Amino acid sequence: MVLQTVEILKNEIPFEEESVYISEDSKAGLVLVDIINGFCTVGAGSLAPREPNRQISEMIEESEKLAKVFCDKKWPVLAFLDSHQPGKLEHPYPPHCITGTDESNLVPALSWIEEEPNVTIRRKDCYDGFVGSIQEDGSNVFVDWVKNNKIQVLVVVGICTDICVLDFVCSTLSAKNHGLLGSLEDVVVYSRGCATFDFPVSMARNSKDLLAHPQEMMHHVGLYMAKGRGAKIARQVSFIM
Repeated sequence: MVLQTVEILKNEIPFEEESVYISEDSKAGLVLVDIINGFCTVGAGSLAPREPNRQISEMIEESEKLAKVFCDKKWPVLAFLDSHQPGKLEHPYPPHCITGTDESNLVPALSWIEEEPNVTIRRKDCYDGFVGSIQEDGSNVFVDWVKNNKIQVLVVVGICTDICVLDFVCSTLSAKNHGLLGSLEDVVVYSRGCATFDFPVSMARNSKDLLAHPQEMMHHVGLYMAKGRGAKIARQVSFIM
């Protein structure tokens, strides 16, 4: 029944995916959104998967591949890590990814990037990494990162497709259209490098605050909404020598 519903949804709100080619002389940057234990590692926290999940596993694998290419080329990478202060809730979700715990750290497959000189780590306490990049003095770490690296093509991967990834992509596109992001031309969301969580209706019925969140359906909706805001949705990201 769920698969049938997903197919109906895809037929009713289809979108085109494309192959994106990045050349050696492109000014490309990679953003990793919340690929941390608290969202990705089985049993790691209140919002972590309860069992191995194919979509999340593929997202980690594809994101790691891209990170290795970008780091080999010394191209700029920015990783957002969801990190919350104890007692500071993010309604409607339960406490999660508390600062100083392993929940808020990168998954083991990506922990190596913290030692790479081309990588910027930004801890945030909200869904949207753009908002989470605002400093006390009003400056924005992400905006400065884009401008300082003269980024023209931004590739985005991570979790959740329809929440933190989508919020960040929408804010970035709005900022680009408003002339705040210098030479940025394209925002590319790599579909296989994104994932979301699964919270079926059967579980949601027992929760007062949380809504049902079927994984495949919401992943599609997240990509569809990003496409509608002006992002390119890539089925494949390739590099031209």
